[in-house]
Amino acid sequence: MEDYQKPLRSGIYLLPNLLTTVGLFAGFYAVVAAMEGSFEVAAIAIFVAMIADGLDGRVARLTSTQSIFGGHYDSMSDMLSFGVAPALVMYSWALNYLGKIGWVASFLYAAATALRLARFNTQLHESKVKPYSQGLTCTAAAGMMASTVWLGSLYIHDVQFFAIPIAILTVLVASFMVSTFRYHLFKKLYFKGKVPFLTVVFSLFLITAVALDPPGILFAIFSVYIFSGPCLTFWQIRKMRQAKRMHHHSAR
Repeated sequence: MEDYQKPLRSGIYLLPNLLTTVGLFAGFYAVVAAMEGSFEVAAIAIFVAMIADGLDGRVARLTSTQSIFGGHYDSMSDMLSFGVAPALVMYSWALNYLGKIGWVASFLYAAATALRLARFNTQLHESKVKPYSQGLTCTAAAGMMASTVWLGSLYIHDVQFFAIPIAILTVLVASFMVSTFRYHLFKKLYFKGKVPFLTVVFSLFLITAVALDPPGILFAIFSVYIFSGPCLTFWQIRKMRQAKRMHHHSAR
């Protein structure tokens, strides 16, 4: 998703919109691959769309080519790549074994993505930039769905026996998107600044781990991230309550 805190220009710019088109194509291809039964390829295509989505906004900011057209185009692309595509890929892989329950769970995920994007678009012009997102981003949700399909297509041979847990996961991730849980935004990291040496070492180990076992490590990363929102939110609520109690006792 692009970040539109500055006034937007009119007009169409090639480079960021070209990257958005790459993401749109990857999302569409994920659906085609899933229809043909190539679920591993479909999952990888969603990750390609995620990479393109992460680049288009940054390129637009670096080249000062943010525009109203680019914002709307990016939102439409996100709906397909991170809403419709993951929902249909998941349905084609596992949820179809549940009949009506399966396609309802798939629809709820797509609908939650639309609501999440609509809420994001209404908050674009807020003057205060927050270091967290309200609700799970549709990009992270798509990463969870894609990594599940990728890992499952390699190691689960009788997926119909896991259809119910997968449906529960799909609805759970959808509910996290429309929730008020706070999720840390790694896109706010300042890559030009200095970082501790341990950060470089950790990044090296992370890249190596992903290279050795992409589906397993990505599934673990996104699993930790989607549950970090409720944990972070409940921890902050508890911290605020403790602060109020301390203030109440000191006021006596």
